Amino acid sequence: MKGARYWIPLLALAVVQTVGVVPAAADGMPGGPSPAPSAVEREESSPQPGAGERSIGIKLLDAPENRRDDPRAQAYIVDHLPPGSTIERRVEVVNESSEPMHVDVYAAAADIVKGQFAFAADRAANELTGWTSLDVSGLNLAAHGTAKVRATIRVPKDAAAGERYGVVWAQTGSPADRRHNLAITGRVGVRMYLDVGPGGEPASDFEIEQLSPARGRDGRAELHARIHNTGGRALDINGVLSLSDGPGGLRAGPFTAKTGTTLAPGDRAEAVVPLDSRLPDGPWNVELTLRSGLVERTARAAATFPTTPGGAGAVTAAAAQPESYPAPAVAGLSALVLAAGSFLFLRFQRRRRR
Repeated sequence: MKGARYWIPLLALAVVQTVGVVPAAADGMPGGPSPAPSAVEREESSPQPGAGERSIGIKLLDAPENRRDDPRAQAYIVDHLPPGSTIERRVEVVNESSEPMHVDVYAAAADIVKGQFAFAADRAANELTGWTSLDVSGLNLAAHGTAKVRATIRVPKDAAAGERYGVVWAQTGSPADRRHNLAITGRVGVRMYLDVGPGGEPASDFEIEQLSPARGRDGRAELHARIHNTGGRALDINGVLSLSDGPGGLRAGPFTAKTGTTLAPGDRAEAVVPLDSRLPDGPWNVELTLRSGLVERTARAAATFPTTPGGAGAVTAAAAQPESYPAPAVAGLSALVLAAGSFLFLRFQRRRRR
């Protein structure tokens, strides 16, 4: 057992190496908080109602058990189903005004177009809406009243593989009459992202391919990030930008990326982070963290913003993508290498004593 004295420190080193490279929980990662996207899609033909006027809200009440940690699944109907499956989800509709209101509820088509989740006009249908039924088509809500609506999605056995999009809408409005020449319609909804196919769900993933500093025509500095959806599911991108090591050692941020960037599988689009118009041109060290659900990526670069509005700045260091191998895998390999080294070292010591 004389060689045991060599095993103990080496195995301890292997354990330390393993623990040291496992990342701690952070915002947007499993085990850490992550801001959920808005559950409400609002579309109105007149300015948004003010206090005391007619207004409604909607939110999703259910999420799949296996998506309890996914903020997108808490806000939207996001699921993967094999052909022939059926799911049910409940939404809650709220009368936010101080007067009774009739609300129509229905499912309508949607699509992803040029990096945006696009709502179809009126009650346009698609495959997904044809599979979706609601237990009610209209609600009579008291002032500040609420009601629950059950949506059932039945996927046909012969449904082709692929992702479909739609919205469960709650709609209210006032028709044109002798006193009002314009009909007023407002609707709020919960998005649906349904992937159909045999086996497991396609993985979600994306890359930040390029960072471009710019200055908008209003004089505000902006950072543009080109994103490529490299996975098999649609993504809703949000995130934050932090600046450090600026002129005089200045730091700034975090700044929030504009919401509304949605990418279908294989698509590319830009996410934009607007900054302060008083921000010095730089150079700065920029760190942009973007996420969709539980998928998070970070890019870093040295960047200088342009002086003139409408101009383009310079990036003097390429955006850094995450390591190719996940940290736990690196940790495991490191531990194995150290353990193997310990074994060989112990054999060497035994031979020397013979």
